[in-house]
Amino acid sequence: MTAASEVAGRAAVVCGVGAALPPHIVTNADLTARLDTTDEWIRSRTGITQRHVAGVDLSTTDLAVHAAAQALADGEPVTVEAVVVATTTPDRCCPATAPAVATRLGLTGVPAHDLAAGCTGFLYALATAAGLIAADTAQAVLVVGADRLATLPDPEDRTTVPLFGDGAGAVVLRRGGADEAGALGPVVLGSDGTGADLIRAPRPGALYMDGAEVFRHAVDRMSTASRQAASAAGWNVTDIDRLIPHQANSRITSFVARQLGIPDDRRLGNVGDVGNTGAASLPLLLARSAADGRLEPGHRTLLTAFGAGLTWGATTLTWPGLSPTRRPEGAGHDR
Repeated sequence: MTAASEVAGRAAVVCGVGAALPPHIVTNADLTARLDTTDEWIRSRTGITQRHVAGVDLSTTDLAVHAAAQALADGEPVTVEAVVVATTTPDRCCPATAPAVATRLGLTGVPAHDLAAGCTGFLYALATAAGLIAADTAQAVLVVGADRLATLPDPEDRTTVPLFGDGAGAVVLRRGGADEAGALGPVVLGSDGTGADLIRAPRPGALYMDGAEVFRHAVDRMSTASRQAASAAGWNVTDIDRLIPHQANSRITSFVARQLGIPDDRRLGNVGDVGNTGAASLPLLLARSAADGRLEPGHRTLLTAFGAGLTWGATTLTWPGLSPTRRPEGAGHDR
C-alpha cells in the first residue's frame, strides 16, 4: 500500500529532528561476563559493540519526551497540533503513551495517540502524520519513535540479549510544498500476518525470534519497498545519496544496500553503538547523521524498515538544513 503524503502540491515537510538515549551503556564485555558468548561472536553476527539500556527510573515516556523536546527546540518554530508515538513497549497497556508525552511538552488538548507496528512503527507514524496534515486536521505534527526493547529478551538468552537497546527519536512535520527540501515522498507500507510468529514477545522477558527467517524476510521486504518508494518519488535507486535502513544488524543493512546497488559509503548506520532500538531506530539515525555531517542538506535520502507483524515500509525525502546540536537533559544523547 502507498500512503499519499502529497495532496495538490502540498506535502508533509520535516522541520525538526531529535534523539535521546539512556546514559547507561552495556558493552559486549559486560555481556560476556555473564552470558555464554564472546565479543567476536556478537560483532561478527550483528556488528553491535554496545547498547544503551534504561534503568527503572527512565520510562518509554521519558525517552519520548526528551527526543521530542530536542526536535522542537532545534527545528523551525511551529505550532504542533497532533502527536503520534510509535512504540512496541508502552509504559502501560492503557492509557496510551502519546497523551502523556503531549502534556509534558505543554501540548495538552491536542490529539495524541500511539501506534504499534514493530520496528516499522516510525514509518507507519510518518504516514499517519502526513495524512493528518493532508486532511487539514493539523498544520504540524510531532512524530516520535520510542522503545525499551532491552526489556523483551530473556536476560539469559545469549542470542537475543545482545541485539537490543533502548532509545527514542523524533521529527516534526509541517505543512509545506511538495518541492521543498524535507518534503516526504509517498510512504510505501506493507504487512503479512502469516509471519506473526517469526518475531513475538507475549510478555517482557519472553522474546522469540527465528533469526534465519527474519533475515530473509527483512532483506527481501526492505529491498522491495525501497525500490517502490524510489519509483513512486520519481527517483532511480542510483539517485539515492543516503540509505537510512532500520538498524537491526549490520549484516541485514549491508545485504539490503547490495540488493539495491547502493554503494556502502552511502549506507548510514549506528547499530554498533546503540543496537536495535525498534521504532526509535530511524529517527535516531537521522538525528545522529545530521549532527555529525554524514547527512547534509540536499542529500536524496531513502528510509526503510522491517519489523514484527510482519511489517515493512520505505519513504524518501531530500534532507533539509537541519543539524541538531542540543543535548536533552536526563536521557543522554546519541553521541
